[in-house]
Amino acid sequence: MSVLMRDEAQTRAQFLDVQRYTIDLDLTAGEETFDSRTLIRFTARTDGDTFVEIKPATLRSISLDGQPLDPADLDGNRFPLTALTSGEHELRVDAAMRYSRTGEGMHRFTDPTDNETYVYTQLFMEDVQRVFAAFDQPDLKSVFALTVTAPEGWTVLGNGIARRADDGRWTLAPTPPISTYLVAVAAGPWHSVTTEHAGLPFGIHCRASLAPHLDADAEEILDITRACFDRFQEKFDEPYPFDSYDQAFVPEFNAGAMENPGLVTFRDEFVYRSAVTATERQTRGMVIAHEMAHMWFGDLVTLAWWDDIWLNESFAEYMGYQTLAEATPYTDTWVDFGVARKSWGYDADQRPSTHPVAPDPAAVPDTASAMLNFDGISYAKGASALRQLVAWLGEKDFLAGINAHFARHKFGNATLADFIDNLASATDHDVHAWADEWLRTTGVDTLTPHITEADTSWSLTVGHQGSRPHRIAVGTYDHAIDTQSGPDRLVLRDRFDVTVPQDDAPATRPGRRPALVVLNDSDLTYAKVRLDPDSWNTVLSSLSGIPDALTRAVVWNTARDMVRDGELDPATYIEAARTHLPHESDLALHQGVLTFANTQIAGRYLSPEDRPAALTALTALCRDLIRRTEDGSNPGLRLVAVRHLIDAATQPDAIQGWLTDGTVPGGPELDAELRWRVLTRLAVLGAVDETAIAAELDQDPSATGQEGAARCRAALPTPEAKAAAWQAMFTDDSLSNYLFIAVAQGFWQPEQAELVSAYVPRYYPEATQLAVRRGPAIAEAAGRYAFPAYAVDANSLHLGERALTDQALIPALRRKLTDQIDDLRRALAVREAH
Repeated sequence: MSVLMRDEAQTRAQFLDVQRYTIDLDLTAGEETFDSRTLIRFTARTDGDTFVEIKPATLRSISLDGQPLDPADLDGNRFPLTALTSGEHELRVDAAMRYSRTGEGMHRFTDPTDNETYVYTQLFMEDVQRVFAAFDQPDLKSVFALTVTAPEGWTVLGNGIARRADDGRWTLAPTPPISTYLVAVAAGPWHSVTTEHAGLPFGIHCRASLAPHLDADAEEILDITRACFDRFQEKFDEPYPFDSYDQAFVPEFNAGAMENPGLVTFRDEFVYRSAVTATERQTRGMVIAHEMAHMWFGDLVTLAWWDDIWLNESFAEYMGYQTLAEATPYTDTWVDFGVARKSWGYDADQRPSTHPVAPDPAAVPDTASAMLNFDGISYAKGASALRQLVAWLGEKDFLAGINAHFARHKFGNATLADFIDNLASATDHDVHAWADEWLRTTGVDTLTPHITEADTSWSLTVGHQGSRPHRIAVGTYDHAIDTQSGPDRLVLRDRFDVTVPQDDAPATRPGRRPALVVLNDSDLTYAKVRLDPDSWNTVLSSLSGIPDALTRAVVWNTARDMVRDGELDPATYIEAARTHLPHESDLALHQGVLTFANTQIAGRYLSPEDRPAALTALTALCRDLIRRTEDGSNPGLRLVAVRHLIDAATQPDAIQGWLTDGTVPGGPELDAELRWRVLTRLAVLGAVDETAIAAELDQDPSATGQEGAARCRAALPTPEAKAAAWQAMFTDDSLSNYLFIAVAQGFWQPEQAELVSAYVPRYYPEATQLAVRRGPAIAEAAGRYAFPAYAVDANSLHLGERALTDQALIPALRRKLTDQIDDLRRALAVREAH
């Protein structure tokens, strides 16, 4: 199959104007394939040659302007259209297309709970070719009119309002001009909750077996949807550009969600079937807001080529968090962003695979290379850059520039240059210089405070390692005078702005130096920050006494960065968690700190000899949190503590008792998620067998239960279990994307390093072959989840570095391995430093 080159796309965009696609899909043809018939009306601006893309199971017929063409001329995914004359043309294509089990193209899923089948499209980048013939590039926008024949009892959803005829055919309202990758269809016996808002039909949909869980949260989901919709209508001058707003929670979805106009698809884990925390509900709300922002930035105005993907994702990421905070009860969204998302950006930006937020066009020559930029830089770093831009410009001028951008390019395509020009039109600031400094550079700046004291004042100079300008808040804190138990409480003395690089004069403030000085106090910029020695001592004793959660997030990120950079003993981080998390009130901080401590510190940064002590400390911490929540005052914190105690357990007795009793003493009851979590940990510890796993699956035969059982079986510490799991992942190719991930998650365990050591050298050649056979989605999963992350030693690093020289690596796997091997290199460096 040929990937599309940027220069080919530019040539085709100059040659063609595409007016309309008329597409007829028949989903009643069987379990393996569906029928796809496409009529494309387009205009050639001159005489010449071009091609159309399609990846069929069988290309039955193709004709141009009524004249049949030879299906045998299909070359990979390209069918040549030669000797076109200037003027209007009609291309007709009839094909059988394969259903997918990897979340690419038209994904087909049969629910093991009730045996009902669902299909949905994910056409991003170049997977539209798996569903219908197309001139597949984002700047050849067109109107799309679809009809879908579906089995009796199914409902069909799409980009526009769907209407069912008596013959079982569904007609979707034609779209406004949109890009090929944004076309969407979802079909099956959906459970739906519908309403109307702002004169438009709104709906939320899930598979039938999840109906009770969707119904339980329907009002919350719809309230957030309505609130964000109204807020975007206030922010943006352009009205919502489509005829309806549906949100479908679909099975085995690879991403968090996809911004198809009028039909956003979400992974259906967002339909919570087990207990979740308020922070997890906030995350769902943010994703709803993020995808809705795309209706304007991405759908109404679309990138011209994939080098500008950050324009879509950074904008939606920023707007998702900001709008959720403005329009809903979730007002502390930026704390979660600081903990859960910025660290993603910081990590990605310090690897060899880093790239500018807005990469040079030459660095994105084709669709395969473009796909690699869907990472923490395009999302988290880009959103952080926009947040810094808003702090610099002010929101009024920022929104004025955005609205100018929408007005000038609606239903069209735009580039970075267009975006910057439109921002510049609304402000006197030099936005072009800002773009060069922030969007065209790589790496993370580091800001370090240097403090001097005089008799009646103190002064701050900010050391700056890096190249970007920053406008930051500096927070200063003193010890409170009170007698509360636990860590010392701090009070804000002052918060003032500093521009970095500073001019020659340091910032001088009256009085004695504060107990704590925090750079980037409001987390408005993107940079690693450090603390001066006196402030660090204050943090060790008083971190949980800092009054603002966002400031605490900045400080915890500082500690995290110091561990990763080898500047802080990992054991000190765990001790800080042991001291301060019992007094922490923000669930996002609990979750972020515990996850880093368990997965990275105990799992990778500490030697195998030191891991048991770390897990014992984390277990003691979680028991402390559980004791502190016995009065029922904080069920969310109790749930977080229970989850992490399970994950850190070194002995099976306590959690086995929970599983037997079906509850944690004092609550919560063990729902399906917690039961599978306990069973997975017991499998790792060798305290369950296949009989127990099969019995649990009998109780929970759902798709999630199937994944839980696959994870447990792969985690069993026996040679037979490991051999079977390896065979399933790398040989028989029958696993769906989600089942593949579940097996991979179970396979590698820190406690089982010796048992699986023989599989480490096997991983690289077999993952390479798997990626070639099964494509980018499974390649990404193999690189992310099936990588031997816990084999932290020089030999594993050598094997990985040698594997990167293999020319057979497809880009998706090469990128994941590059990142994983760099993380392995960092883990070794941390171990050597301590």
